[in-house]
Amino acid sequence: MSIPVTLVKELREATGAGVLDCRKALEANDGDLDKAVAYLREKGLAAAAKKAGREASEGIVEAYAHPGGRVGVLVEVNCETDFVARTEQFQTFVHDMALHVAAMAPLYMAPQDVPADVVEQKKALYRQEAQREGKPERVIERIVEGRLNKFFTETCLMEQPFVKDDDILIKDLVQQKIAELKENIVIRRFVRYELGQHTAS
Repeated sequence: MSIPVTLVKELREATGAGVLDCRKALEANDGDLDKAVAYLREKGLAAAAKKAGREASEGIVEAYAHPGGRVGVLVEVNCETDFVARTEQFQTFVHDMALHVAAMAPLYMAPQDVPADVVEQKKALYRQEAQREGKPERVIERIVEGRLNKFFTETCLMEQPFVKDDDILIKDLVQQKIAELKENIVIRRFVRYELGQHTAS
C-alpha cells in the first residue's frame, strides 16, 4: 500500500526514528500509526539490548543542589562517545537522573547491589510480620518475596518509577535512551548528600 508522506512525518515526530524506518514500520502495519509506533519501539528495545554490552567510558558527571541547599547530588552517567555526551538529549537525561536521586533518595543502584546481610534481615523481618498477621504458612514465602520486591522498588534506583513519569521505571527509561541515542548508556554511580545524613551507592 502507498503510505502518505504526512503519516511518515507524524510517525517520525512521535518516535524520532529515521524516515526509512518509519515508512517500513507503516508498510508492515498497513498504515496503522499506533501499531507502527509499537513496532518501532520493540525494534528499538531489541537494538538497545544488543548495545547494552558495549563499552561506555564517555559521559558526564552532573551536580545538582536542591533550592535551599539541604540536598546535593552527584551522578555519573556514561555513554560510548563524546559526541553523544554533548547532545542536549543526553545532558537532559543526566540532569533528570540527578533530580530523581535528589527527590527519591535511592540507597542502591540495583537489587544485586543490596548487601546480602540486608536482604536476609529484611526477609526475616517480613517473615515475622506475616506470621504475626496470622498468614498461612504456605503463602508466607510469597508474601516475603512481594515485600522484598517492594523494598527494592523503594531503595534501588533502577527499580524506582521515574519521578517525572511514574509509569516508567528508571531501568526501562535507560533502555529507551539507548534506543534513541543508539549508544550504550550506563548510570555508573551516584552520591546524595542531605544535611545530617549521607547516602551513596
